[in-house]
Amino acid sequence: MYEALLGTIFASTVAIGLIIAGILVILIWKKDRTRKLSYLRLYIQIVSLVALFYSFTLALWLSVFLLAIFVATLFSGRFFCGWICPFGFYMDIVSMIRKKLGIRYWTLPDRVNSILNKLRYVIAAVILISPLLLGALTITPASEVQLLFLRGPYRSLNILLSPLEPLIVPWTGGLADLGVIDWSFSYPYARDIMAYIDIPIVTSIIIYTFIALTLVSTFMFRRFWCRFCPTGISLAAANKFKAFSWAPLLHINKTEEKCTKCGICKRVCPVQVTDVYEQKGGDIRTSVCLNCMRCVEMCPYEDCLKVNLGGKTLLRSRNWLEPSNIE
Repeated sequence: MYEALLGTIFASTVAIGLIIAGILVILIWKKDRTRKLSYLRLYIQIVSLVALFYSFTLALWLSVFLLAIFVATLFSGRFFCGWICPFGFYMDIVSMIRKKLGIRYWTLPDRVNSILNKLRYVIAAVILISPLLLGALTITPASEVQLLFLRGPYRSLNILLSPLEPLIVPWTGGLADLGVIDWSFSYPYARDIMAYIDIPIVTSIIIYTFIALTLVSTFMFRRFWCRFCPTGISLAAANKFKAFSWAPLLHINKTEEKCTKCGICKRVCPVQVTDVYEQKGGDIRTSVCLNCMRCVEMCPYEDCLKVNLGGKTLLRSRNWLEPSNIE
């Protein structure tokens, strides 16, 4: 057991070292400053996906993942959505393919986009409240425990954590049952659909339709699912109340005097956040922002936009705009 622990520590140390080395290579190798941060985000998304794949092999409560997401959100807003979420990573890959094909993305009307952003709170409320209402009809000692953790047959935690599921999972089932390989293919929300609909043909039709719709919508609109994803509830919404005005600690700051209203920040935002463009200045505290920092990366005016963490500046805009790189 002692040797196994040492082996785990050694492997973890090597992994952390490789991750840091990869970050340094990107920062040094990528000369185009309008893409350096984007490459770094892509690298972190890949590393996070690998980490989540291996985390699925551990017998951890789903509540641990969910708690970690919401605690992180308290300090960093929707940084998880922009930099770590596997489903978001898949959508970014689709957008990269679209760009390579030379196909322009579509934009949603601001009013429709705003409605979708508010819809995620309704969806999340339904997911969390439904088990309580359904469970109230059949209360037993066992169901009380299930309701306590919002697990069991209602799978509320599973639904909220579905965007974290890798496309390949280290579980038995599918090809693994044939003795060919030791893992299975998956897709966000697919297992939840199978859990609620136990009719093979119907389940398959719904899952493949869902996959097709998400891929097509993402091909047309950048990060389409993120606009109403119930997992993407940000505690930044709480800063509308005075007691939570300090949250989150990570946010974008704008210097109005240096802004010329060029509109690039609106154009490059994957979820069409307009607050950076419209706000007069100061901290941008919208709960819609994914903290992908693309607006800061592409802003052509020195120090107009900054990324602050607890009052300390981590990143600032530079005058390095190249129009051919705008996306």
